Formats: sequence, structure tokens, C-alpha cells
Amino acid sequence: MSMSFERYMLDMVQPMRDELTRLGIQELKTPDDVEQHLPDAKGTTLVVVNSVCGCAAGQARPGVAQALGHDVTPDHLYTVFAGQDKEATAKAREYFAPYPPSSPSIALLKDGELVHFIERHQIENRSAAEIAGDLTAAFDRYCR
Repeated sequence: MSMSFERYMLDMVQPMRDELTRLGIQELKTPDDVEQHLPDAKGTTLVVVNSVCGCAAGQARPGVAQALGHDVTPDHLYTVFAGQDKEATAKAREYFAPYPPSSPSIALLKDGELVHFIERHQIENRSAAEIAGDLTAAFDRYCR
């Protein structure tokens, strides 16, 4: 029996999802999930817009993993997957104004307001360690 393309894609993408969820980051897969968690989140919230691209694999996800090893971290950790959970990603991006859609990207919100944002172009040409440094500086500034 042949595997459908959709099933194939789900199987391919699952390790990319797992790379974040095993860090304790909760997936938001629907617009309702986003609406349930982002608007009323008290304190600080990290939202990682995950992606299948190479810079997500080589820099964004490893950078987030390194940053979450810091002694100061956000209160809430969420992720949406661009290109996979399209409606959830679109809903989450509403909270990242004025920034245009970007994947991967990393947002830090405080009491529902965007306070720090790392766009794709700030991920592509930087190392995971540089992204982690950017995030930990933001954590130190906003998560205390």
C-alpha cells in the first residue's frame, strides 16, 4: 500500500515539531488554540514560528534550545508551524504586527504585547549561538 503525500509530509515534519516540543514548547495547531493561549497570557510568552527550511533546522530551533537553557526564560512557550498549521500560524502572526509574515521567526510577548521579534533575515546569516544570545538578552530584559 502506498503512502499518501500528506502522510509522507506529516512523517517528515514530525521530527521538526519534536525538536521544539521536547523542550516543553506547546504546539498551537488551530486558530482556536492561538486565541485560547496568546491574548490573555500573563507575563512573558515565547512563540516560535517553525518551518521546514534549512535556517529553521540549523539556526532557529537550535538557538531556541540553547536560549531555553538560560537561567531566565519566558513564562509560556508556544510554537506554530508555518506551511503545516497555516490557519494557526496566520492567527499567531496577528500578534506580531507591524512585522510582515516571516518563517522561521521568534516572538517574545509580555502581557500579550510584542516586545521582541527575530525575523527570518535575522536568522539566516547568524549562528544558533548568536540567536540564543539575542534571545537570552531579551529574556534578561523582559522576563525578570
